[in-house]
Amino acid sequence: MNKPLIDWYDINKKNMPWRNSKDPYRIWISEVMLQQTQVNTVIPYYNNWIKIFPTVKSVALAQIDDILKLWEGLGYYRRAHNIKKSCDIMINRLNGAIPNDETFKGLPGVGDYIYAAVMSIAFNQKIPVIDGNVKRVGSRLWETNFSAPQSLKVLNEKLLHHISLDRPGCFNQAIMDLGREVCKPQNPICEKCPISKFCKAFKNNTILNYPVKKKLKKTPLFDVVVGYIQNQQQKFIITKRPKEKMLGGLWELPGGKRESGESLKNSLIREIKEELSIDIKVDKKIGVIQHSYSHMKIRLHGYNCRIKSGKIKLNASDKLEWINFSDINKYSFPTASHKLFKEMEKN
Repeated sequence: MNKPLIDWYDINKKNMPWRNSKDPYRIWISEVMLQQTQVNTVIPYYNNWIKIFPTVKSVALAQIDDILKLWEGLGYYRRAHNIKKSCDIMINRLNGAIPNDETFKGLPGVGDYIYAAVMSIAFNQKIPVIDGNVKRVGSRLWETNFSAPQSLKVLNEKLLHHISLDRPGCFNQAIMDLGREVCKPQNPICEKCPISKFCKAFKNNTILNYPVKKKLKKTPLFDVVVGYIQNQQQKFIITKRPKEKMLGGLWELPGGKRESGESLKNSLIREIKEELSIDIKVDKKIGVIQHSYSHMKIRLHGYNCRIKSGKIKLNASDKLEWINFSDINKYSFPTASHKLFKEMEKN
């Protein structure tokens, strides 16, 4: 099975910048960026990253704020934090290089998939990768639903039996490409599949039965309200989210989630009191934008505000700064904040 698959890959593989290198650092960065993110989105971020941070050492020497700014808009910011932590460990404990053994798997954010990808592509080790695309291809090839942890061990064994001895990295990339480009969730292009003759689901006309579809949970929607709190010099407050929280290390307008039964304005007054220990006067509404995350959706409501009384004290943030609107691009903000800033520019 591996020969026709790799032959297909050699002819049809996409020209991606990380595929021109065997440098384990570059392969690692690409694989981290490709988690939860589409290839076309990743390419410009990857090129920019490699230009600014070409080595493990360059990341270790960088400030996390600069790293987050470069990552801005790519999402899942924990990935950027983990790259920084891993590079620090490699410089301080591992001679400044990615190790070619299971030590690498123990670094922050690496895990089984990235370990297998880097070891097979950069170091030519015979270790199968398993991602969503591979699970789908495998489930159709062997008419088996690979979802439970025990079944993934079975899938790993099957892939290990078929993986190329000479080109394990190319085999892994080929099967992932096949899942993305040919063996798609809907409307798979079986007539273009180089391994259809090995596929049980193709033979038995059960392609659309695999993998077994999970029932999707309804995505919750939350109202979040934030304050554009200005002083007499027309500067406004931004606060930095704690590293351990979602969107950790990014800057934002202070505020938070509306609780059941609260008005938007009362919610904002409460949140600002809890976060900054000040009382505010809520003025005109800036606007509302919608934004989706992997596990929830939000409606982000923004209001112009002024401090009424009290002394600022940070109760829920790592930092606070007063900035001009023209300074926004010097800081890393979540995409939802940028959407709200664009609304402000219109008004």
